Amino acid sequence: MGMVFGEVADTYDDVRPGYPEAIADAVRDYHGGAPERIVEIGAGTGLGTRVLLRLGAPVTCLEPDPRMAARLAANLPQVTVHTETFEQWQPPERGVPLIAAALSWHWLDPATRNQRAHDALTPGGTLAVFGHTYGYADPAQSRAIDTALRTIDPEVTSRPAGWFHLDIAASGLFADVRAHTVDRDLALPTDRYLDLVRTFGPFRQHAAAQQARALAAVRALVDGFGGAIVLRLRTTLVLARRPH
Repeated sequence: MGMVFGEVADTYDDVRPGYPEAIADAVRDYHGGAPERIVEIGAGTGLGTRVLLRLGAPVTCLEPDPRMAARLAANLPQVTVHTETFEQWQPPERGVPLIAAALSWHWLDPATRNQRAHDALTPGGTLAVFGHTYGYADPAQSRAIDTALRTIDPEVTSRPAGWFHLDIAASGLFADVRAHTVDRDLALPTDRYLDLVRTFGPFRQHAAAQQARALAAVRALVDGFGGAIVLRLRTTLVLARRPH
């Protein structure tokens, strides 16, 4: 599933919302300054990488989809890109002081992701996991959009905001687990919102005919809302430390 985004790499890079600068500030404060090195898991086209670069440290990005990796390398030539999964990557013997994952934690093997991250960190190193939860400013619009998207996936369920906070804390491997949230509204006209929907993983799992039906239904709804929809975007950052 993690390879489906490469088919829409350019659209993904254009329409997916980036991350608030406050993410970098919170990571720096928690870590106690700039780390010597950062490794980012599932970097995509670099939306999270841009925030990590604000820390002023060299960044190595793991991105298994070659199409996403190519766009990432073109966007941010100053980073090192490895076209491999977190599971394939071999961390340096002494570990990494900061490992980050921006909207990619759910793509990792739930049975091993916390242990792998713990083992890849230096003692005292920082794990920074962050991502968006997409909501809607208008509850009526939210219900209508949800109904339309369920025409192609009646069983789809959404992970609760900050679910990875519980996942990381419940592993028992990390100390000083903290969560920060940033809320903001983002208005999108119909076509741009449809482009965003085209980049969602559950949407991309379905056949082209099913996708077309769902997009037509969503277009009619958003046009009926006045040609725009307001997303309520919650960005959650979870920070954790490998004990010494």
